[in-house]
Order: sequence, then C-alpha cells, then structure tokens
Amino acid sequence: MSVVVNGTTPEPAIRIPAGKTSWIRVYNDMPDQNTTMHWHGLSQRTAIFSDGTYFYYSHVGLQAHTSSGSLIVTDNGPPPYRYDDERIIEFGDFCNATDASIEDGLVAHPFVWSGETHGVLIDGVGVATGSIGGTAGCVLPVIDVEPSKTYRLRFIGSTALSMVQFGIADHGDFTIIGADGQYTKPYDVRYMQVSTGQRFEVLFKTKSKAELGNQTDFVIYCNAAPIVTTAPATPPLTFSNVTYNWAEYALQPLKPNDFPTASQVTRRVEIRNRQMSANNASVIWAASGLQWIDTTAPSGKPYLVSIYENGPSAIPNYTNALANYGWDPITKAWPAKIGEVLEIVIYNQPSIVENNYGLDFHPFHAHGRHYYDIGSGNGTYDPAANELRLKGYNPVLRDTTNLYRYTSAQTVDSLAGWRAWRIRVEDAGVWMIHCHILQHMIMGMQTVWVMGDYEQIASIQHYDAAGYLEYGGNAYGNDSYTPSYVHQFS
Repeated sequence: MSVVVNGTTPEPAIRIPAGKTSWIRVYNDMPDQNTTMHWHGLSQRTAIFSDGTYFYYSHVGLQAHTSSGSLIVTDNGPPPYRYDDERIIEFGDFCNATDASIEDGLVAHPFVWSGETHGVLIDGVGVATGSIGGTAGCVLPVIDVEPSKTYRLRFIGSTALSMVQFGIADHGDFTIIGADGQYTKPYDVRYMQVSTGQRFEVLFKTKSKAELGNQTDFVIYCNAAPIVTTAPATPPLTFSNVTYNWAEYALQPLKPNDFPTASQVTRRVEIRNRQMSANNASVIWAASGLQWIDTTAPSGKPYLVSIYENGPSAIPNYTNALANYGWDPITKAWPAKIGEVLEIVIYNQPSIVENNYGLDFHPFHAHGRHYYDIGSGNGTYDPAANELRLKGYNPVLRDTTNLYRYTSAQTVDSLAGWRAWRIRVEDAGVWMIHCHILQHMIMGMQTVWVMGDYEQIASIQHYDAAGYLEYGGNAYGNDSYTPSYVHQFS
C-alpha cells in the first residue's frame, strides 16, 4: 500500500499568496497509520512571506514516496525576472515494493536494504529503469512548450533516494534564478543537479521555429544506464562523472542578506555521520554516535509537547551537550541559545559495517529557518581556507544542500568530506536537521534541535493547538471523543 492525497500522486499543486494567511486542513483517512504533513522549507510561524518554490509531503516513514506535491508561494507583486510562462517539474522515485515492506526491512534483524530506485518519475510519469517507453502501459513524460518563449521551470526534488542530473538536448544553458525558495542572481549552468529535498528555479529559452526546422521533440537526458544498443545520429548530452562541486560557491542572493562573518560565529558544532552495525544484525546511521528514531525521545512524546507539559526539565542541558559532541545524553537533543551564531560542519565518515569503510552522499535538510550555506569540500574542514573562498561571496539562504561523496572508501576514522552552514539562532522552538534520503532517515540519520530556553519556547502562543498538546490521539479523536476543529476563517 502507498499513501496518496486526494487520490493522486503527485499530490495536487497548491498556490498561496505571499504575505497572507492561508488555511489548509489535512484529514487522515487511513484507519491504521499516522501521518504528518510537512511544508518543506517553511517555518509556518505566521503568514507566509517567502515567495518561491516549495513542496509538501507526509513526514512519516516512506509515505513521502507517493504523498508529495508542489507548494508555490506566489510573488507579492511583479517577479524580479521576466518570463512568458512556467512549468513545474517534480522528480520522484518509483519502487516496486510497498512502503511497509521497505520500512520493515530497514529496521529488521537482519537488515534488508530497500534496493535502488526502479525508475525516476517526472510529475508521476515514467518507465522502469532499463525499460523502453510504450511497453507495459508505461510512457515517458511529455512537457509541452512553445517556440521562442522563456519559461520559468520549477524543479522539485521529491525523490526518496535519487540525485538527478539532467539537461535538455540541443538547447542552451539553464539560468538559475532561485534555490530552495530564495531568489538568486542569475547563474548559467549546462545541466542541473537536483537531490531529494532541493528545489531550483531556472529560466529556459526555447528555440525559434526557424532554429527548430522540422524538429519539435527534444529529450531531457538524465544520468542513467543506456537502454539503446546503437549510437544515435546526434550524440546525446554528456555529463561529468564528478557529481560533487556542482554550482558550489556560485549562487548568491538577488538582494544582499545578513550573512554572518566568521568573527560573528559564537560556536562551531560538528556532526559526524557514519553507518554502523547494531546487535551484529541491524544497520543504522548515527550522527556523532547518536541514532535518532521515533522512539528516541525519553518521554515517548514529541519534544515540544514534553516541554509544555514538563517545563524546564524537558530542555536539553547545554553544558552537558557541549561535553558530548553537541547533544545532551539525557534528552538526546541538540540545544542552542537564542542569539547564538552557529557554524555547523557536517562530516562524512566511512562505514564500519563489516569493515567496508564505504561512503555515501547525503542531502541534509534543516527545518525552520533557512541557513547560510558556506560550501563543501573533501577531507577535513579548514576554517581559514574556507574563509578565503568566501571573500567577496554572499551565500544564498538554503534549506537542503549535499554532503558529497568524494571517494568510494576511506580509512576507518577519517573525515572524508564536509558541508558547512552558518545559522543565526533567532526562532525559539524544536526543529530537525536530517539527511533527506528517506531510507537513511528511517535508519536514524536525524537530529533534533531545541532552540531557546523554556521561557522563550513557552511564550509562543498556542491557543489553537490544545488538541495537539494533549498527545495520544485527542486531536484525531477516538470511539468516545470527537475533536473540535479550529476555523481560521468564519
């Protein structure tokens, strides 16, 4: 069984205006499964002000495989770039196993890997890897455009596992104008790279009728195994086998932002990620030694609920966390103080499962406020060297960027690549930072951050969240209780 919304996958596109309150009600019609709807890239504190491309999906297990849809926050006024029309292009993964069977295997003893993606879909349409369009009732997706027009293409990475690199044959460059909902200065690339959780907006100019001649069909090429046995008359697009460093230190905000300098950083936090074995049977992912899964919270309840119920005792101990790789050993959460400027360095470390010392790539996503992405590199992070690279460069705010794999394997305790962010801690609350590969999340590659102290968190009004704070089913209802609904608009 797979989860869908309003009977479709991808889910219906939602467009909401910037600067206004929009009311979206989510019903769970599944009698035996929980679900939560995550509005990826938005903090949801007040009316949405961040115009751009986002998406929404269930944040339970592998439900996002099929329950994802585009969320477009429209510009409050004329957009800063001119174009004739737009298209939303959402990438997804297809697996020929049920969500439940994949999840069961990932947490099983012994461990059972999900296997690789059986096909990459565009807007829910595609063919299985190694198959030919038109067979077994499957077709290749078609995107209709007109000659001599400029299109704003909104690319959404709603895959579970796949990084997609792609270009359009016999056409010019893409001009990137936005990333993760933030407008950027124009930056030309020959091909795009979109990982799970990422969004990019580009301008794409179609050819004129004269340039087209009699040709009207062009192929979007993705990195994949070829399925033809004879060479085409026109060579297809070729991509570099090097996936790392794509558009690194290149994207800058359209308008200057409040990027914190190195001298403003108050604390550096390292998150060292590696694959480990547990009980000599299961395989887990751990961040600085901590595997975080749904049952990790000591109270058995969501952190925010526990904080409201139990007061300051539910807040992670800051001093203990500093002495323990950044996370509190009691609450299993990572604390931060309002006003801090954090430099978070995310590391790749070799797997110690069966001593194979292999490496993987990880698109890391932060909930809540966007971060300033300050680059990535092989080996160990060198603050001084990276600061030289940042000279004259204004990083764009992001919410999902890649921790790349620079080599296939390394020695056991080496640091084999890094991604660095800077974050101004300004919003009190509980947020997640995690790998956006769904399989890795289920295996434990997640961290929970508690921003602010009890007074700062408790001061946030929650007049319309009483059902949520009575954790255990009251917000959903049961045989003896019918919940009341809060109506935003009368």
